[in-house]
Amino acid sequence: MRKVFTKLALTVLSLGSVSAWAQKNDLGAWYMYFGNNKIGKKLNWHNEIQYRNFDAVGDLEQLLIRTGVGYDLTENNNNVLLGYGFILSQPYVNGEKKENIEHRIFQQYITKQKFGRFNLQHRYRLEERFLESDFRMRFRYLLGLNIPITQKEMLPKSLYASVYNEIFLHFDSPVFDRNRVYGALGYVINKNMRIEAGYMNQIQENRNRGQIQIGFYNNIPFTKN
Repeated sequence: MRKVFTKLALTVLSLGSVSAWAQKNDLGAWYMYFGNNKIGKKLNWHNEIQYRNFDAVGDLEQLLIRTGVGYDLTENNNNVLLGYGFILSQPYVNGEKKENIEHRIFQQYITKQKFGRFNLQHRYRLEERFLESDFRMRFRYLLGLNIPITQKEMLPKSLYASVYNEIFLHFDSPVFDRNRVYGALGYVINKNMRIEAGYMNQIQENRNRGQIQIGFYNNIPFTKN
C-alpha cells in the first residue's frame, strides 16, 4: 500500500511541477469530492463539492456544490436522478474579478457496462441554468472508462486508469458550449472509497484550458438494505 501511495504522490507532484511551469499557459486546478450514498434499496443521495482554481493552489475560479436524489431502475444500475446545483463563479473581466451566482436544476440518467476489464459509464444530463440575468438549457453527454491495472477487477488496494470525454451542447445558439477530455491514475482504497489524480483539457469556442484534477469518491451506504 505504501508503494501505491508513493506512486500517487509522485503523480500529484509531477502534476504540480507541470502547473508551476505552465501557469502562464492557462493551467488551473480542480479539487473535488463526490459522494454517492445509498439511502434505500434503490435510492441514493448524490452530493459533491468542487473547488476550482485559476492556478494550482489559489485564486478561486468557481465553487460548485451539487446534490440530488437518484433511483436505480435495475439493481445497482440504470440510475435516474433529480438534482440541484449552486455555482459561485469569479471570472476576470477586463482584468477585474467579478462574482456571478448560478442556480441549476438538472436531471440525469447513468448506465454502466462491463466488457472484461473495461468498465464503461454513460451519463446523460439535462440542465436548467438560472443565471443572474439569463436562463439557459444545456445537454451533456459523458462517456467514461475505468480500467484496472494491478488486478483484473477494481478491487481494494488496486490501481486503475480512468479516462472520459464529455460534450456540452446548448439548446440555443451557439449550440456547442465545450468539450472535456480527461485522463487519470486512480487507487481503490476499499469497496466504498477511491481517489484519482489526473489532467483534464477543456475546449471552448475561443478558449483551450487545462486543469489538474484531484478527486475523492465516497460511496459509503447510509443504509444496510
